[in-house]
Amino acid sequence: MATRAAALYDEDYYAWAKGQAEALRDLARSRWNGPLDLENLAAEVDDLARSEWRAVRSQACRLIEHLLKLEYAGDRHPRRRWIILTDDARRELQERLTPTLRGELELALADIYRGERKRTARKLALSGDRAAAAALPAECPYSLDRLLDDDWFPASRHGYVEEM
Repeated sequence: MATRAAALYDEDYYAWAKGQAEALRDLARSRWNGPLDLENLAAEVDDLARSEWRAVRSQACRLIEHLLKLEYAGDRHPRRRWIILTDDARRELQERLTPTLRGELELALADIYRGERKRTARKLALSGDRAAAAALPAECPYSLDRLLDDDWFPASRHGYVEEM
């Protein structure tokens, strides 16, 4: 058991933290009489897992925002910056993504997109690009594999092309 947990810690920290929190709660339910504050330890370990999820979710939001802007925004000027920010978000996401977090992200992608679409539409509208804000698709146009593909960028709806 300890070897499996140690391997999981290295391979999928999120799953490890979730499993350890549950193991601590199981131990507390068994009325273990030791010096550890099992309920609060379990809550702290759960917070570690939630922190990993929030970091993954944040990078996915950032990535979606910049891909939407690259595809729909009418302003050519910030495109190079958006490409750089897209690369940064992909790198951060890939570094944090474990097999379990990938599955969680896959399941949550539609909801994450809806929230990010709304925020990106507001940003575009506030910057004067109301047509782009209105054109953003209601459903997520990007698969998780596409989001993570270092070599893929959406084609600009305005025909802009960047030399890479």
